[in-house]
This record gives sequence, C-alpha cells and structure tokens, in this order.
Amino acid sequence: MKHLDHLFKDKKLKKIIDGQKPYRLSRSKNIHLDLCNSIMSQQLSTKVAEIINARFIKLYEGEPSPERIMNTSTDKLRSIGLSNAKASYLQNVARFALDFGMDHAHLDKMENEQIIEYLTQIKGVGKWTVEMILMFTLGREDVFAIDDLGIQQSMAKLYKLDSRNKKKFREELLSISDKWKPFRTYACIYLWRWKDAGALQNKNKPKATR
Repeated sequence: MKHLDHLFKDKKLKKIIDGQKPYRLSRSKNIHLDLCNSIMSQQLSTKVAEIINARFIKLYEGEPSPERIMNTSTDKLRSIGLSNAKASYLQNVARFALDFGMDHAHLDKMENEQIIEYLTQIKGVGKWTVEMILMFTLGREDVFAIDDLGIQQSMAKLYKLDSRNKKKFREELLSISDKWKPFRTYACIYLWRWKDAGALQNKNKPKATR
C-alpha cells in the first residue's frame, strides 16, 4: 500500500506498524449523523457511547435526517442519556446542515482547514471533533490530530520527547509529522492502535471511535 511505503521511511514508526493490519480509510454517507455521534461520544467510555448511540438511532427507527433531529425536543433527546448541552449541540448540527449544507457535494470541494473553519462555527463542535470527521467520515489522508492526548502520549514515548515544555513539544510533534505528509491520518491511526494495544500501559485511551 502506498501509504505504508511512505511511512516506513520513518524507522521508529515502522517498528510499531509492523505486525498491524494495514488500514484502509473509508467514507461515510451521513456526515451530520457522524458528527452527532462524535458529540454524543465525547467524554464517555466506548461501551457507554455505543449504548447512547444505539438509543439515539432507536428514537427514529433508522437513520435520522437533519429535519427530524432538529424537530426532536430537548427533553426527548435527554431521555436517552444526553446532557442538556449535548442535546442542544445535536440540534445545532442539524440546523446547520439544513441552513448551510453538510453533504459530500458541499464539503468535498473544500480543503481540510476550510472544513475545520466551516464546521467549528457550530456551537458544540470543536477542532478535534472535525478532525475525526475529516479522517473517519470524509476519508482525508493527511490530517494530524496534534491536540489528541493519545497521539501526544504515543509520540512522546516513541520518539523520547519531553512534553513538559509545551511549546517545544508541539514544535517537535509538527516537525516529526511533517515527514509523514501526505499520509498523516494513517500515522495517527497506527499510533492510536499501538497505544490501544497497551504500549503506554496505565495511560488513558483516546476517546475517538476507530
């Protein structure tokens, strides 16, 4: 695979990729729904997030359209275990999708940074959340989630970096990741997998669904 040939030039990264199943990015049809799922999953364990997401889908007996989400009362959304804030954020996503557009035809013509700027206009949607959408919904190959704790912890261990000086640490992360272009998304995924396999032992796992 083309991305592996490129990432293997980084010998340290190659060591953790060896033995992992090659990853293939895919694209999801319903961008608004993936964004809602990402919001619902924030600060929850994977198991709890799956339960909440299943309850959400059951509310609509199938995949809900933006219209149906926007017309669902906050109380009904809270009944599946969402906070008042998260229920409001889901309606914000639905309203934005209806008012401004959030389908592939609309987003595919934008660069990554343009999409981040576009979707973070929605109250409740942050940069990290949009980066996950770029990776796992839009299938963008060159996204570096520098603010993700799991990525920071993995790179600190793999490259023996000192994270105490935040500015220097961030510069080092960017410098290393520059070598992975244009396949930084794949590098992030292999780093997450490495972490999830226990490489960091007692550290908290990232909450992105992969």
